[in-house]
Amino acid sequence: MGLIVSTIRLIQLNSMRLNLEYKLMLINSSRLQLTTSTGELETLGTDLDPESAEAKALQKRQERLKVVEQRLEEQAQRYQIQLKMIESEIQSVNSSIDSNIQMAYSR
Repeated sequence: MGLIVSTIRLIQLNSMRLNLEYKLMLINSSRLQLTTSTGELETLGTDLDPESAEAKALQKRQERLKVVEQRLEEQAQRYQIQLKMIESEIQSVNSSIDSNIQMAYSR
């Protein structure tokens, strides 16, 4: 009976792992887009007078984009921690499955 429960848990853990990996991929994609946008804004701002309203608006937008990028980084770190925990549990469940199989064949 332990083998069945361990197998079901392994399936759940693999699903959770794939979900987190997908979320991390989306975050990395978003961060890349933000970096590109921030770079474009910096390029646009080089021709402007630093005291002009347009330059100040660009600066504020860059700051907002950096805040969003920082939040995405923090979320990615949380997902990475969760992913490590899941991978650790997957190893534990795999050991349990191996143990259950060994016990079944040693009888």
